[in-house]
Amino acid sequence: MTDQIALITGASRGLGASLARALAPTHHIVAVARTVGALEELDDAIQAVGGSATLAPMDVTNADAMAQLCRSIHDRWGGIALWLHTAVHVPPLSPAPHIDAKDWAKTVTANVSAMGHLIPFVAPLLGTDGRAVFFDDPAGVEKFHGAYGATKAAQIALARTWAAESAVSGPKVQILTPAPMPTALRARFHPGEDREALAHPDAEAARLLTLLE
Repeated sequence: MTDQIALITGASRGLGASLARALAPTHHIVAVARTVGALEELDDAIQAVGGSATLAPMDVTNADAMAQLCRSIHDRWGGIALWLHTAVHVPPLSPAPHIDAKDWAKTVTANVSAMGHLIPFVAPLLGTDGRAVFFDDPAGVEKFHGAYGATKAAQIALARTWAAESAVSGPKVQILTPAPMPTALRARFHPGEDREALAHPDAEAARLLTLLE
């Protein structure tokens, strides 16, 4: 079963949910997100295509909860084949001198600090043959994106470091760059944008999965 287990953190909406649905015909999905209702809707969609899922309504910033989940995965399946990390916190746009302290702290916790326990917990489940995938966002360098951009860049920097460290021994660590999609995340940054011109998350999920080496 290890070769058929995919852990998706941030699975309830947007790209994470689309990746879960795309992988459902070939993988058992361990779906992590905070929103129970959205996870239940995802489970219905996965079952509709003949797949199966384990729902984990957890916050990735809760180290104890993630430790318990990863231990449960180990005890049940021994490991996983794939980890897709799409969980991200999006603070309000703000000029750098006006970043709110609470927004900054929450963004750092979700986008950076969580990586400090997620990677150590998940890496043993991946072993030498598994694959971890992270998603970059070039929009983070645009003006007023300071808190989001800085924390996203830190997240990707850590992923790149891990990729270099494990290049020979494994697991495989990849960083992919999705096209702009009409997600709730993007809507916070670009209200009123023509959403029809953006890539559909389902189509983008399918494209990104073809890039897995």
